[in-house]
Amino acid sequence: MSDLTLLIPAKNEKEALPVFLKEIQNFNYKKLIVIDTLDEETKSAVKDFNDIEIITQKNSGYGNALIEGINHCKTKYCCIINADSSMDPKYLNVMLDQCIDKDFIFASRYMKEGGSDDDDFITLIGNKIFSLIGKIFFNLKISDILYTYILGKTKSFQNLSLNYHDFRICVEIPIKVQRKNMNYNSIPSYERSRVGGKKKVNVFKDGFLILLALFRLFFYKK
Repeated sequence: MSDLTLLIPAKNEKEALPVFLKEIQNFNYKKLIVIDTLDEETKSAVKDFNDIEIITQKNSGYGNALIEGINHCKTKYCCIINADSSMDPKYLNVMLDQCIDKDFIFASRYMKEGGSDDDDFITLIGNKIFSLIGKIFFNLKISDILYTYILGKTKSFQNLSLNYHDFRICVEIPIKVQRKNMNYNSIPSYERSRVGGKKKVNVFKDGFLILLALFRLFFYKK
């Protein structure tokens, strides 16, 4: 068995998750699925898959799903990859190879050869603005601050001491990686259209919360 665990947060993904698990069934990686406490439909949709481990979130929220999954992970490496099939697993081997001498590898939709079938004009502009803020105020050397297709050493993930329970964790991860002087790199990645369901992000509400999180992370250094 590989030293890599795929950490798959899944909430209301009864349509997408079985499709994604079939796509990655020949990947020799551990598959850890974190499912929201009340989401019985997604649990039922994957009951016939034998090569997966499911844990139920103790606390709701995307950030809590990642934190609880990271703390549960026992392999040397961990990769956050969404259940909706938008993050293409073909990049996993490259990310894993590059992570041997790094703490983290970030996938980016905004590098040359990257792209997205999921971005609209508003999300594209928002992502660009937040990434620019990350570069100017936090000295981040990544071009896609909100994209959580991230592979890293499990101990490095755990050493970040992540706190945000919702989508604000998207900016918390790279900022704390930079602040703790960890080694990281980026690779281009093409984001596919999601399978079934709908986006969990409220563009304006979550965008405002992320802006506040950036403000807080700038002044609060821990």
